[in-house]
Amino acid sequence: MGPIRGNRKRKRADKKAEENGYGSAASERSLDWWDDFSRRLHEGGHQSPSKSLDKFELIFRISRKTFTYICSLVREDLTSKSREFTFLNGRLLSLHDQVAVALRRLGTGDSLAAVADSFGLNHSTVSQVTWRFVEALEQRALHHLRWPSTELEMAEIKSKFQKLQGLPNCCGVVDTTHITMLLSTSDPTSNVWLDREKNYSMVLQAIVDPEMRFLAIVTGWPGNMEDWVVFQNSTFHKLCENGERLNGKKVQQLSKEGSSEIREYIIGDSGFPLLPYLMVPYEKELSESRAEFNKRHLGTRLVAQRALARLKETWKIIRGQMWRPDKHRMPRFVLVCCLLHNIAIDMQDEVQAAIPLSEEHDSGYTQQICGSVEVKGAEMRDELSLYLSQRRLP
Repeated sequence: MGPIRGNRKRKRADKKAEENGYGSAASERSLDWWDDFSRRLHEGGHQSPSKSLDKFELIFRISRKTFTYICSLVREDLTSKSREFTFLNGRLLSLHDQVAVALRRLGTGDSLAAVADSFGLNHSTVSQVTWRFVEALEQRALHHLRWPSTELEMAEIKSKFQKLQGLPNCCGVVDTTHITMLLSTSDPTSNVWLDREKNYSMVLQAIVDPEMRFLAIVTGWPGNMEDWVVFQNSTFHKLCENGERLNGKKVQQLSKEGSSEIREYIIGDSGFPLLPYLMVPYEKELSESRAEFNKRHLGTRLVAQRALARLKETWKIIRGQMWRPDKHRMPRFVLVCCLLHNIAIDMQDEVQAAIPLSEEHDSGYTQQICGSVEVKGAEMRDELSLYLSQRRLP
């Protein structure tokens, strides 16, 4: 999770960019780079006939300010003299060139050959530049994906969740999506990745805040693993079980029946177990209060669905079927796409903000049902249900 929340946090990112030489003057240099780069593409005849390379925002789906900030993060790693890359005409790739190539590959999901053709590069150069970028960003940008470290940060998250649908003391929404792959049937290990919908896939499970920012992710597991199994094998689950996560302030809630304490919790769909710190919807015997709880629960869960949908829409390398990916490297590609997603939010990127919201991120996959219930979880859910039934939406 990024360090930028509100004006105070955003100023910290702006200061970081300025310290790295990427303030307003650097934005102008980025603009000059793009004008020169776009001109060279046209002159070299490397423009793809089916895709316009005239507008920066259409190509990279982020603002120039965000692009410049990303360059500031990876500059030290990508400008190292230990490895230099060249265009087909022999010209060296600059820092901006390398970031542009990597973002184009991650953002379109196009083949190495297609990206290479559009930039005037050898396809092996595209592969090496992209991987170098992935290695650099996962090292330099991890502060953009983290669990809130202060009481103030968590209080802000809980306040925003309560404003959405009235859920008090809610700290996040967990959801799961599948990243599909094209694997060779002759590979004996392929069946490990065959999921219940007969796709080869890898799981991405994420906990999201009310601004669609990823707070924690788990990826790398085969797509045939059930949502609750992935969750129960996560570090987040272990921390919760040990009392080291979702252990903040409880809130006193008054109702007609008396007062009750609501602890910190996250919410998820029916694919997860009902735990004292994980609230899932009611499945049957829906009284008026339970139906109201489910309605607000679903309305709050939409932030995670939208976050995963936007992630896949913006960074298309993980949206379509990846052709025979390296399963050891793939989780690192997923992580970097999540980091880029958070960076855009932290930078208050106006290009990303203008993208229409969707909730569809796992087309073709049916809802899983876990059904596991812990008594204390059921008691807390009933308390929440009673509380919400006596209050109108904010």
